[in-house]
Amino acid sequence: MLQTAITCKYNKKNKDLPERNYSSLVKHIIDFCVNKFFACIIGVLCLGFAQISYARVETDSLSSKVLGSVVRYNVYLPEGYDSSVHYPVVYLLHGLTDTYRTWVESGRANLVADRLIASQECVSCVIIMPNAGGAPSATTWNGYFNMPGWNYEDFFFTEFIPAMEKKYNAGGSKEQRAVMGLSMGGGGSVVYCQKHPDMFSSCYAMSAWLDNKENNVTPHKGKIDCLYYVCKSVCDNSALDFVKNADEKAIEGLKTVKWFLDIGDDDFLLDSSFELYSIYRNNGIKCEFRVRDGIHNWEYWHSALEEALPFASRNFR
Repeated sequence: MLQTAITCKYNKKNKDLPERNYSSLVKHIIDFCVNKFFACIIGVLCLGFAQISYARVETDSLSSKVLGSVVRYNVYLPEGYDSSVHYPVVYLLHGLTDTYRTWVESGRANLVADRLIASQECVSCVIIMPNAGGAPSATTWNGYFNMPGWNYEDFFFTEFIPAMEKKYNAGGSKEQRAVMGLSMGGGGSVVYCQKHPDMFSSCYAMSAWLDNKENNVTPHKGKIDCLYYVCKSVCDNSALDFVKNADEKAIEGLKTVKWFLDIGDDDFLLDSSFELYSIYRNNGIKCEFRVRDGIHNWEYWHSALEEALPFASRNFR
């Protein structure tokens, strides 16, 4: 109808001019407008996607004067991470002979955090995974405590925490800082909170190595090597002895931390977690305690992290 009307009207008034096909002109105008419209839409979408900061894991390192070496670490930055915005921080500690990479490679910590933050079970937070070991255990320093040639605890508190929290604009206070870990890292988390209850809002210990008087981890027979020293350091920094010997002031400090012990029913470290929970309970220190089906492996720790991050999140202030 449009084509006929335009053509007839033109021809009646301009009989001496040749007939022109205006349908083609209209089609070109419409095509031009449609193309420009979609080009604008696509441009806006691309600009929007370009500005989105997706969750990511970055690897970096810190040169330590205390250790006389470079310490590598992984850091999880949540979706939309903005260095001008302050975030709570979680220090996630690995186990014996593991490294800073293991929580991501074996535990899929980044994927767990993505899901929990997306479902609002956990607030957006920075998760830092420092290196404190490796293999082989005989010749590689492992552990979170001070020992001859490896003053890791001094490094962690005097160098690592200040550097991380300044760089990523995270933590900065007890209310905005949590620590958690598995096995050796679980024990390290507990003792760090026992010694520094003013620095951490919560502690989540998975399959924690809390003492070694029963030789839960056996040093190489007759050898004074790196494994010997880490086993000795766990004895010297026993989480069980700390509470047994704590005075009233220390006990009151422990009550300011939110505690969670999580261990499998077939884990070889189960008895020490039972003992610590009993000591805490006898001293009026509130502590969540879970014994679930499982052993000392990544299947268990992966599922434990699903509980650990929301626990830390609930206790941030």
